[in-house]
Amino acid sequence: MSNQQETTHQKFAALVLAADRTTNDPITLHTGAACKAFAPVGGTPMIIRVLDSLAASNLVDSIVLCGPPRSRLDDCPPLKRRIESGEVKWLPNMDTPGRSAEQGLHHLPDDMPVLLTTADHALLTPHIVQNFLTESLITDSDATVGIVTEKQMAASFPGSKRTVFRLRDGGFCGCNLFTFKPGGRALVTFWQQVEGMRKKPWRLISQIVGPDIVLSYLFGRLSLEKALNILAAKSGVRVKTVLLPEARAGIDVDKVEDLLLAESILNKAPVPFYKRRKPLN
Repeated sequence: MSNQQETTHQKFAALVLAADRTTNDPITLHTGAACKAFAPVGGTPMIIRVLDSLAASNLVDSIVLCGPPRSRLDDCPPLKRRIESGEVKWLPNMDTPGRSAEQGLHHLPDDMPVLLTTADHALLTPHIVQNFLTESLITDSDATVGIVTEKQMAASFPGSKRTVFRLRDGGFCGCNLFTFKPGGRALVTFWQQVEGMRKKPWRLISQIVGPDIVLSYLFGRLSLEKALNILAAKSGVRVKTVLLPEARAGIDVDKVEDLLLAESILNKAPVPFYKRRKPLN
């Protein structure tokens, strides 16, 4: 049996991070939801959209949810039912995404590959999940990261503001999709050292490497391959990217503008204009 045939029999445990990062989350304030994960997108709580997409994949064996706090579960009856039935295992979240991910991994078999995503991935689809996991299984690496190109985003959603890593071979956007084979779990420990800087690519790079690499990034001379090689040298984990064909994979719902964009994509309607309210004096 070939390696590719063998990998088709492997399944992933899905780990979903679902805690609010701040008490003043803009999505929670805008929608009035009990927490960000429960905010409706297209009439359905974001977390339920994510769980449905994961459950539809025959490559996902189980689902573990980190957060939101147990006290909030009554505010989302569909989620509470899934937890009570055992369809989803719930864990309390920790104080940072990295620590929540680490806790989740401790509750999963050491030899099981893991898919990590977030509750605000409201546009996640079964096709995106299946494509990412299939490609990750046949990739020679310890961990994979889902990405889309800046060109994909600009062509599909002109005007949308995303965090972009601009490298010599183009601009790339993360998709909040990661896989960890057993040898890749150490990347979560490394993640904890640099989390909080994902919105500032140059600062993130500066925490990992020396000033020469920072300058290479700032002047557009750092390639994706070299960046991954540096990451492997620093973390001890071989990381490869999986380029996803659907630009919507690069959209998470962090801001009200993201929410309106997600709604427009689901409704196939123009993006409504949102004017941020000025703070009261």
